[in-house]
Amino acid sequence: MDHLDRQIIAALQCDGRQKLGELSEAVGLSPTPCARRIARLEADGVITGYSARVDQEKLGLPLNVFIFVELDTQSRDAIKAFEAALLRFDEVMECYLMTGTRDVLIRVVAADLSAFDRFLEDGLMQIGGIRSMRSSFALRTMIRRNSLPAS
Repeated sequence: MDHLDRQIIAALQCDGRQKLGELSEAVGLSPTPCARRIARLEADGVITGYSARVDQEKLGLPLNVFIFVELDTQSRDAIKAFEAALLRFDEVMECYLMTGTRDVLIRVVAADLSAFDRFLEDGLMQIGGIRSMRSSFALRTMIRRNSLPAS
């Protein structure tokens, strides 16, 4: 990747719906080479897709809850099974395999405390292999970036 590829990525992260002519002008390329670069970035898996950013509060999901999970065992099979089980729940927005005293960090969204309680009791607590869980509620989002540094 060169500086033009990085400029294209930065521009698309700001506005993935901009027209090719606008994008090519912004990065200093003609439309055809710009389109080829975009196609290559997509084929190489650098650009993985396009989506709309949605305000989760306006969608009725104001709660962000971070759940630290310790598994009974840290075997590859146990981690894969836990990951597969989590994929069933739309409330799970992110999940990270961690180092340190907790094995997994999950970010869950919920409409309210009752919805989060249902997710815990009917969802997460039904997954086998969990030794312990600790939840922390986000009071507010201080920084949220939707664009990765492209430089």
